[in-house]
Amino acid sequence: MKELIKGLREFKKSFYCTHIDLYEELAQGQHPMALIVCCADSRVGPELLTNAEPGEIFVIRNAGNIIPPYGATNGGEGASIEYAVEALGIRDIVICGHSHCGAMKGLLKLNTLEEKMPLVYNWLKHAEATRLLIKENYTHLEGEELLNATIAENVLTQIENLKTYPSIHSKLYDGTLKIYAWIYDMDRGEVWAYDAEKHAYIPPHAQLPEDELDPDLLTDAPITCEIPAGSAASAASSKSSSTNTSNTWYVNSASSSSGNSDGSSAGALNGNGASNGTGAGNGASKGVTSAPPAASETSSSGASRGAHWFPRTRLSPEQQDRIYRGSGSR
Repeated sequence: MKELIKGLREFKKSFYCTHIDLYEELAQGQHPMALIVCCADSRVGPELLTNAEPGEIFVIRNAGNIIPPYGATNGGEGASIEYAVEALGIRDIVICGHSHCGAMKGLLKLNTLEEKMPLVYNWLKHAEATRLLIKENYTHLEGEELLNATIAENVLTQIENLKTYPSIHSKLYDGTLKIYAWIYDMDRGEVWAYDAEKHAYIPPHAQLPEDELDPDLLTDAPITCEIPAGSAASAASSKSSSTNTSNTWYVNSASSSSGNSDGSSAGALNGNGASNGTGAGNGASKGVTSAPPAASETSSSGASRGAHWFPRTRLSPEQQDRIYRGSGSR
């Protein structure tokens, strides 16, 4: 508590005092540009991730970034969603999952939670469609790879749940609302956005119309960070000596049979974290390299960077919809 109180004083002395005009304006009302639904995990801060100032984003947080289907519960998620689009006029909604999600770990062992944490168990039941999809379609994965597939698919499941709300359905129909699926990879400080045409997570800026792209957004290469020499050497040593590939995943790592024979990558990462390809491009599906680079590839700073990924969905939206509607929790 002492640290929190110190933080309050620091906020007043520094940020508030240099943004008095902003707070005077916010006292008259809010006009956020987007709604972000994200996990309650203390390691995830949507305002920090998006560099948003107070008043710029409306946020819903809960364990697992879950949106119960309309009518499934009278919880605050539905009311907050309705308020965001009807009262605040928000026209962009983001569902944001994240790596190492404890809620998704719990979902994968749901039955073990019922006795010890019954409230958590009941809450995660709202993600039963995700659990069933993973159980029936990702039997070849295990461990951390299975967890990341769960994280990726859960974001898409929650978007389907979001579409069951009347106010959302209506605005999607008339084209005044857009929904985005993001995943925050906290190991690398990167955010990936789902592209429905490619069934893949790609750099978020690749989904922007060309007339909205600023010059500093025109590169797919992620921003690199300076790593102290000692830390870089330690990271390189620990990763290069390990043969465990569970921590080396690649964005859009999938069979190239679904695209062009040239094997060109659509927004895929290479081993250094640089992005190959053009992201969303014109919507045409490019072949994606099926063979990932070696886990020991290093960045210019000398630190080995296993490029974390979140797999493209293995099911079409129609297949997902059938699973969603047939879920036992509905």
